[in-house]
Amino acid sequence: MSVGFLGIQFGFALQNGNASRILQTFGADVEHLSLFWLAAPLTGMIVQPIIGHYSDRTWNRLGRRKPYFLFGALAAALALMLLPNAGVITAVLPPILIGAGMLMIMDASINVAMEPFRALVADNLPDAQRSTGFCVQTFLIGVGAVAGSWLPYLLAEYGGISKTAPAGQVPDNVIYSFYIGAAVLVGAIVWTVVTTREYSPEEHARFTPAEAETTSAPKGLSAIFKDFSAMPAAMRRLGLVQFFSWFALFSMWVFTTPAIAQHVYNVLPGDTSSERFADAGNQVGVLFGVYNGVSAIYALCLPALVRLTSRKITHAISLTLGGLSLIWIYFIHTPGMLIYPMVGIGLAWASILSMPYAMLSSVLPVKKMGVYMGIFNFFITFPQIVNGLFGGLIVKHLFNGKAIYALTLAGVCMLCAAIAVLYVKDAQPQRLKIEKDEPVALPL
Repeated sequence: MSVGFLGIQFGFALQNGNASRILQTFGADVEHLSLFWLAAPLTGMIVQPIIGHYSDRTWNRLGRRKPYFLFGALAAALALMLLPNAGVITAVLPPILIGAGMLMIMDASINVAMEPFRALVADNLPDAQRSTGFCVQTFLIGVGAVAGSWLPYLLAEYGGISKTAPAGQVPDNVIYSFYIGAAVLVGAIVWTVVTTREYSPEEHARFTPAEAETTSAPKGLSAIFKDFSAMPAAMRRLGLVQFFSWFALFSMWVFTTPAIAQHVYNVLPGDTSSERFADAGNQVGVLFGVYNGVSAIYALCLPALVRLTSRKITHAISLTLGGLSLIWIYFIHTPGMLIYPMVGIGLAWASILSMPYAMLSSVLPVKKMGVYMGIFNFFITFPQIVNGLFGGLIVKHLFNGKAIYALTLAGVCMLCAAIAVLYVKDAQPQRLKIEKDEPVALPL
């Protein structure tokens, strides 16, 4: 059921680890990187609630959620192949604009594919199993992200593919990695589409008869706004946690490459074609692979930790370790030591990908699971938009162009998220109740 997420994260990891590097190659300044990265949260804020709303109301021969993530996968794969080749189309527009456009298309497509996967887990699993379900999903996310993050490094070091290129061109190891990522993304999504069965509307009605009663309700955007205004209180409190968490993550994704290049590899500003810059970019891919690998392993431990403590305590501890690890990077000046903070960041990442959704799904009506999962994305995209608008200005004017301080600020924000989650009221998981002797069709 969640194999498709492995493919999505394979492509997403390639984007996270290499987009800043590609944009700098095409001429972007460090202080402007966050503006280009605005494409991701802006498209997510618009796309995910709409996809969630309409996927709640879709049922055809492919199912309820599957048509959406199949279309999203095909569009994202196309953008993956075009993004590193933006410099080839210079006769039409400057490569930086083409690259930014491809980044926006990729983000929109990944959002179309990603949102229904969250709802699919909530659709097919009872409340008592959702923590485990989201953790399994996080494990597969980690596996895909490790492979995607490490691929450029492996192709350069062991595949004999060039890791440097003339000024203004993307190295071959990055280009070929994006091609492979496109193939993996489509293949994994097709696997999920073919092998996963969704509950029909009639089966959902049997599980939740109270929600099966239909009444006249607004449709389209008016329904989305009505649902937004009526969101549960626990969802609002989780919004503050998500704000600090995703502000921190956005800073990490945008500024890690220039921060490591400047702070550890002593690369001069504007140098995007030297071997040291290439080494820094490849090292960031390795580091991102490490934290994703840790998250994959930690995801398997989260259900046990939840049983020992609670979902919010587990999340608070994980966020604290992640915040301290981000701050730790400032005190490191040798490449080999950078792996150690990635452990704590991986713990936080695994928890961010699972615990908020597990807590949220306990308070949402099944009939509106898709739209509320989409609306919840506002609390992910809004902090990224804030960071995108002001993060570059902060780095330029407050931090004097030193991107390493953006990672320190990210650590402080993650610690704030750890404090905020302690004020979230987490409902106890409820087990699915089914009428006696009534047969149940389980998804494959």
